[in-house]
Amino acid sequence: MSTAAESLLALDAAHAWHPYCSTHNPAPVYAVRRAEGCVLELMDGRQLIDGMASWWCVIHGYNHPVLNAAACDQLDQMAHVMFGGLTHAPALTLIEHLVALTPQPLQRVFLCDSGSVAVEVALKMALQYWQARDEPQRARFVSFRHGYHGDTFHAMSVCDPVTGMHRLFNATLPQHWFAPAPAPAFDAPCTAADIAELLSLIETHHRQIAAVIIEPIVQGAGGMRFYSPDYLTQLRQICDQFGLLLIADEIATGFGRTGRLFACEHADIAPDIMTVGKALTGGYLTAAATLTTEAVATTIASAAPGVFMHGPTFMANPLACAIANASIDLLLANDWATNIQRIEQMLNQGLAPAHALPGVAEVRVLGAIGVVEMEQPVDLRQIQPRFVEHGVWVRPFGRLIYLMPPYIISDEQINSLCHAVTQVIRELS
Repeated sequence: MSTAAESLLALDAAHAWHPYCSTHNPAPVYAVRRAEGCVLELMDGRQLIDGMASWWCVIHGYNHPVLNAAACDQLDQMAHVMFGGLTHAPALTLIEHLVALTPQPLQRVFLCDSGSVAVEVALKMALQYWQARDEPQRARFVSFRHGYHGDTFHAMSVCDPVTGMHRLFNATLPQHWFAPAPAPAFDAPCTAADIAELLSLIETHHRQIAAVIIEPIVQGAGGMRFYSPDYLTQLRQICDQFGLLLIADEIATGFGRTGRLFACEHADIAPDIMTVGKALTGGYLTAAATLTTEAVATTIASAAPGVFMHGPTFMANPLACAIANASIDLLLANDWATNIQRIEQMLNQGLAPAHALPGVAEVRVLGAIGVVEMEQPVDLRQIQPRFVEHGVWVRPFGRLIYLMPPYIISDEQINSLCHAVTQVIRELS
């Protein structure tokens, strides 16, 4: 290892605090000096095929000339300006994009600065909506087991309180109701039994419920679980029956990851509030958005204080908006749906051998998501270096070894990722 790499890693060990990581017994850390396409280049010269798209956001790969140009062009105009009392073309173009691409009832766009903040905004919208309707008792939410919606305070409160990552805070978080995780598989119908407990919960408590929040079709960080579009269809019907708002958290699933531009499209439903983020800027800058209907926005504006009570400093950051516009244009300019089908087919083929490996509970693929679920949790300190030795960047968690690569990934690179996954599982078994 070079002196520069050693110095960098020493500084990291002394002062950096990585996500979900101990400062006293940290997992391995690798210093990156460059990223290009689907490849991360470490400071020691090793090259790793990226199977994570940097937590699912770098859909066009790294160092993309179109996104680079968008960033440079916007820098010549303005990097940032407050959105309070001011507006600008990059933000309005992005808003126009989002209104056009998402379900038709979603006509109002609140630009945020991260996915977790977008969820906070969605929850506050729901609460303020019922305040405006003079029903302040509707102040609790229904969420789902195995659900995950972010790490900020109220976002944590609608994550699974038992199997999720935030059990430590349960005593101080707002308390909500949790329905069983959607059970029917992606290609299965949703029966009355599948929805019975959710329906009973809502029948009992609907006068205290502000909204139901769900990750449509794919429960992400809570388990990479895929479920039936029919479940989502019936959930929409139940919300309508009891007059509840439905929040769709599309932060992980939006912009093509599941094979549809937004996962709600699998069920042909429109939520009352939708959050988007992650892939919004192609992984260049943090940005997100919360969309809602004109009815929700008008109701909030009709009662005191007459405004929506939220305003992030960096909302509608022009630089992030300009890159997001370029990222969306780039996605739509290509036959993204066919490309996702290609990735899905390659992941199915490449991960198929894992079915027969010891310790594997299930292998599942949907769109550009491939998951090998193990019977027991993996040891990150043991498994991460093995993947690096095989020339890939794969970051497992819990019992899940999964792939969510950039959309530009080649067939050969997918094969390398899948081979590394099966080989590492075989070695560790």
